[in-house]
Amino acid sequence: MSVDLIDRGLMPDLAPVAPPLAVSGTRDLLGRIGNLETRIARTEREIDAAQAVRYRVFVDEMKAQVSAEDARRGREIDSWDSICDHLLVLDRSIDGDAEDQIVGTYRLLRHEVAVAHGGFYSGSEFAVNALVARHPGKRFMELGRSCVLPQYRTKRTVELLWQGCWAYALHHRIDAMFGCGSFPGVQPEEHALALSFLHQNAVAKGEWAVDALPHLYREMDLMPSEAVNPRRALFSMPPLIKGYLRLGAMVGNGAVVDQAFNTTDVLIILPISSISGRYVNYYGADAGRFASAS
Repeated sequence: MSVDLIDRGLMPDLAPVAPPLAVSGTRDLLGRIGNLETRIARTEREIDAAQAVRYRVFVDEMKAQVSAEDARRGREIDSWDSICDHLLVLDRSIDGDAEDQIVGTYRLLRHEVAVAHGGFYSGSEFAVNALVARHPGKRFMELGRSCVLPQYRTKRTVELLWQGCWAYALHHRIDAMFGCGSFPGVQPEEHALALSFLHQNAVAKGEWAVDALPHLYREMDLMPSEAVNPRRALFSMPPLIKGYLRLGAMVGNGAVVDQAFNTTDVLIILPISSISGRYVNYYGADAGRFASAS
């Protein structure tokens, strides 16, 4: 997969970076609901365990393709892992060490880290460099590799993932988030209803517009608007994409087929200022909703 490198000459001068979250004790705990906790991975062993969870979801379940060595090790890994922070959800009721308790993960890539290392992962599919260059002074964050083990795909787990992302974004003074949202399979036409709804109702315009890279672009507007039933379209969407829309997200123009991951991808764009007030109130303007929940 090619990487669309960010032109450093177009990158804005950013405000001072917030210090990293503490990585010991409980100071880095971003949220708790019952026996579930969310925080950033503290060790290489925890990142390795998160990659094992990704393998179970993306390879075993979704049939993504990985190298023979990664298949032998049972890990889903790429070169961005070493520069990203890895958000975890842990089930503390599971016996064993922390790496035995990881049931969900999200990969977070901050603006200044991406700039220092050549770009964002989703730049291999979408023209995110142009989006970033259009917003001098704003700090972006890329969300990726979101996955949860099947038995933990519940409201509580999803709430903790969002709690963690929200707390992390506030700590690092993020202005906008983006990342790929995926439909299963490599035939966009199988998702004509949902993709057409997104194109007709949620495509980002103006300063937030982003296109799929020309050589990867696949049409999303596959059905006439009069044939698109909004309720049926939303019902047919993957829960993560539907959740992004409810938060206030927009999507890029054009889908991309990812043969290696066996998915059809759209770009999700979520400016912090666009997040629905009801969700800000729910999680707390200071991300305090689940900070000490039990």
